[in-house]
Amino acid sequence: MNMKPETVRVRWMRRVMRFTISRSMQRILRNRAVKNLQGETVRLLRPDIRGLLERLEPEAEAIRDYAEFDRLPSFGNRLMVEFAVYTAACDRAMRHSDIDPADAQAALSDAGWHIYRRMLLVASLPFRLVTRDPGKRIRWTIQLLLRFPFNAPGAPGYEVETRVEDDRILTHFRNCPPQSYIRRLSAETNDPDALEAFRTSWCLYD
Repeated sequence: MNMKPETVRVRWMRRVMRFTISRSMQRILRNRAVKNLQGETVRLLRPDIRGLLERLEPEAEAIRDYAEFDRLPSFGNRLMVEFAVYTAACDRAMRHSDIDPADAQAALSDAGWHIYRRMLLVASLPFRLVTRDPGKRIRWTIQLLLRFPFNAPGAPGYEVETRVEDDRILTHFRNCPPQSYIRRLSAETNDPDALEAFRTSWCLYD
């Protein structure tokens, strides 16, 4: 079998994302009630959750072209946009499974926090092993993340202004490729709920 390295890497990346998001969504949806589009409060059973998650990849495939991956300047930037694709796909899968948009956004936000927290634990692990100073841990973790995946070659990739004040690293993101993707998707598919789902599951954690 003869596959290009980039194809292998992308397929592996998507497989990991699907697994990670599916595990987090299972954990969230098994432990909460949600409202359906008729306003009834229900609990999803395991077959319901499994059926919802089976829609994840078809939904992602349907909206992936809006990502314009060929315009993005680095693998890290493409990685984060791919996460945004799966975020939007998960939101759409829930809404297409008769879940109220507001409850879908809340569940997605909780699942996203679960993933985000674990990713930060991994990124900060080397620094937690070498220092007990929380300030150093935060600064070094931010510096690492600004190299990958948030490296900032400029629009249409990440564009980030950074400065240091009193040993604090301050960042101002002037261009965010995942947000650009969701804005494009929302506008071109007339889906304002997609933008709100992204805001609540990406923009409020820090």
